[in-house]
Parts: sequence; C-alpha cells; structure tokens
Amino acid sequence: MAVAKLLAAFLAVLSAGTGGAGAWDVKLELDDGMPLIHMLRPLLSTGGHLGRKGRVPCDSWRFAVETNTLRDWKTIPARCEKYVGNYMMGGHYRSDSRAVVNEAIAYAESLKLSGNGKEVWVFDVDETTLSNLPYYAKHGFGAEPYNWTTFGNYVQEANAPALPETMRLYKRLQALGIKPVILTGRREDKREATAKNLASEGYTGYEKLLLKPQDVKVHSVEFKSGERKKLEDAGYVIVGNIGDQWTDLLGEPEGARTFKLPDPMYYIG
Repeated sequence: MAVAKLLAAFLAVLSAGTGGAGAWDVKLELDDGMPLIHMLRPLLSTGGHLGRKGRVPCDSWRFAVETNTLRDWKTIPARCEKYVGNYMMGGHYRSDSRAVVNEAIAYAESLKLSGNGKEVWVFDVDETTLSNLPYYAKHGFGAEPYNWTTFGNYVQEANAPALPETMRLYKRLQALGIKPVILTGRREDKREATAKNLASEGYTGYEKLLLKPQDVKVHSVEFKSGERKKLEDAGYVIVGNIGDQWTDLLGEPEGARTFKLPDPMYYIG
C-alpha cells in the first residue's frame, strides 16, 4: 500500500513540473503521518528545482547545520524557505524529534538512580520544551533576519505550544524520579511569560527555571555551561541534557548524556 502511495505521489510531483509550487503541495501521507514528499525529494534532485536553481542542496545544507558543521549563519538560504517549511510543518520534523526522544527515554529508563532526589535533566525552552512554529511560519521559517522586538512580543504572549515529543520525555522522567531543570537563553524580563507559558502547556513540577541575567553579555555556551556547573556544585547530578542548539549542549559540564533536537530555522552561536 505504501509503495502504491509513493508511486502516486511521485507521478503527482512529476506532473506538477518544476516551475511552480505544485510539487510542495502533495498531501498523500504514510500511516505514521510523514508526508511522502520527504521520501520523493531525493529522487527529484536535492531541494527540487529550488535547490538546482540556487545551487543550494537544501537537505545537505540541513545536514551540515544539524551536525554543527555549518556555523555562524544568520538566515536560512532564501531558496530553502519552502524546503524548511515543508520539513517543519510536515511529519519529518516530528519524526526526527520522536527518534531523539525515544533514545532519551530508553537511556533514562536504563539508569540506576541513587534515590536521593539529586538526579536532574536539563531542558532548553525554545524549540525544545516549547515550539515557536506559529511565529516562524509567519516569518519565513528563518528566511527573514531575526527581529528581537517582534520575537520578544511573541514570547510575551505566552502561548507557544509544547513540542509533544519533549513533553513525553518530561513526563517520563518525572515518573522515574528524575527532576527537570529548565535552562533557557531567554532574559530575565521574560521570566513571567516563560513560566506562564510552560505551566499552561503542562510543564509543571520542575526543580528550577534558569534564565540569562538581563544586562549581562555572555556567550550562550559560557552561560549555560556555567549554570550547569552551579547545579553540580549544589550537589545535583545532571544525568541528561536536551536542546535544539549545539550551544545548549556544549561546554563542561555537559551532563552524562546529551540529546540534540532538530532545528534548521535558526542558529545561536
């Protein structure tokens, strides 16, 4: 059945040609909810006609981003906007996130806890516990330059949805007796909105909510590794650490094991 759907979708893409948006509008899906367009994309050359025309192989670009090979970029390539949008809004992003969380849960379930309540798991906020897709869908999925004011206003609305995969990990860790710690690069002036948003989406019972000081200029790696060091100095054992940016995970102490969620929309250096 899946093969038949794949063939039908492939024919639909071919009939749409390479000059319009039709190739991005195929809606046939597999049983797991992942649009077939993601399976077809390599057959039509990486990134389709957008990638060929702009000499930007969008899936290879995303691979370089996720492996931290490509760094210090400001926006996604303009011709990859539809590619990234299709990835984020289709089933592929959720499928990749699910794969990461499945491994995180399997790891957590294998741990032998001390029983003293000192084991913690560090969570990032943006594109980790909370998803800003409602915002980025209106701003080119990262193709537009980042606007501090516009995004800040969005954060203050405190209505970003939870990433379901992360919520599943969060609840499982609590059931196992591992305490969540929320560590975000958001500034202190966003504390009230962040706490409100987390609570409204079901992120309750965490041990700490740590935000970046309002006026301190510090690199993200330095800030987050410094906060993790403070946790260890206070007697906590960081058994896990999850985030969407490499700056969430790099810098000692990283935690016993780190997990990188996908995010091709923006880069934090």
